[in-house]
Amino acid sequence: MRRAIKLRLYPTKEQAEELDFQFGAARWVFNDALEQRSSLWKERKGSISRSDLIKRLPRLKSAPETAWLKRGDSQAMQQSIMHLDEAFQRFFRKRGRYPRFKSKHGRQAISYPQRVRIVGGSRLYLPKVGDVRAVLHRPVEGEIKTVTVSREPTGKFFASILVEDGREAPVAPEEVSASDAVGIDLGLVHFATLSGNSDGRNVKVPNPRHYRNALAALKRQQRALSRKKKGSSNRAKSRLKVARAHERVTNARNDFQHKLSRLLVDENQAICVETLNVRGMLRNRALARSVADAGWHGFVSKLAYKAQESGRHFVKIDRFNPSTKTCSLCGSINDDLSLADRSWTCGNCGAEHDRDGNAADNIRREGLLKLQAAGLSVSGLWRHA
Repeated sequence: MRRAIKLRLYPTKEQAEELDFQFGAARWVFNDALEQRSSLWKERKGSISRSDLIKRLPRLKSAPETAWLKRGDSQAMQQSIMHLDEAFQRFFRKRGRYPRFKSKHGRQAISYPQRVRIVGGSRLYLPKVGDVRAVLHRPVEGEIKTVTVSREPTGKFFASILVEDGREAPVAPEEVSASDAVGIDLGLVHFATLSGNSDGRNVKVPNPRHYRNALAALKRQQRALSRKKKGSSNRAKSRLKVARAHERVTNARNDFQHKLSRLLVDENQAICVETLNVRGMLRNRALARSVADAGWHGFVSKLAYKAQESGRHFVKIDRFNPSTKTCSLCGSINDDLSLADRSWTCGNCGAEHDRDGNAADNIRREGLLKLQAAGLSVSGLWRHA
């Protein structure tokens, strides 16, 4: 299995300056490669491959105006070009937008594919930088594959280490009980509604609304930043305060999602979720802020990798499945259900449903049906009357 470990780095002043230079070199190479690809396409519908862009690096280093690139780490700059190529591949598959130029403001990052090692249990050796003090809060066991060093807008340095531990991934059980499976309906009123437990009651997880609760303080600090003169030291201090405020919101959201996802994975053999069109929801100006604040994509991603490393089944339901409109008892569909209806009564069997709870029950049922269709033994699966 491959695992990622994120460490806090504490470089010296000289090491921080060298890292800043390496960030700048990788960023310049990325932007130059993007300019090459974009201009070739605009001029004659041409293209340039990733390997050709990498082969340009020695020529750029020998040119007088870009000789400063010799100081940059060659593999880190090559990785920057490879990341650009991956961004274009996502764009061509319609899974991302057209790559944009990187700014010297905001988060900075470089990747090392090799030559990074742990030194003395408390330091991390980085090429061109040296031994950087690190907080190893957990042992790094296995072969180091790649290391991504980043500097956050708050000025903090981190290293994300991807290691291969040499162990086989745990196998999910071939027999699944409906009582050990959970369906999750994500929403805005409640962050998540879980399918019915042993007594048939749904559990609703409140939406913490981290960003909205911090919005007043963020607005105040943003207004203070806008009043500062550009290029002044006071503006830099104010920008740092804004970055720290956003960091607190991000940390609080990640902490909430990690704890909830760990709880759900530990307590269930199968986790079933719906596939949400988050990108489409973000186009709705009335809901965009609340949807972004919820962070559904990050939560589902945490559920997926935790389920994989714990040997649990993770099932995603098709986004067009009418989980909300389908009666979880008889299977009839209520086409007249509107978004404003938080509860409804089935016209066929007379059952009264909570909108989100009914959807969570249907999501669990559809997930178990998918597992059964894959050849697994599913017990306790109910059939529609």
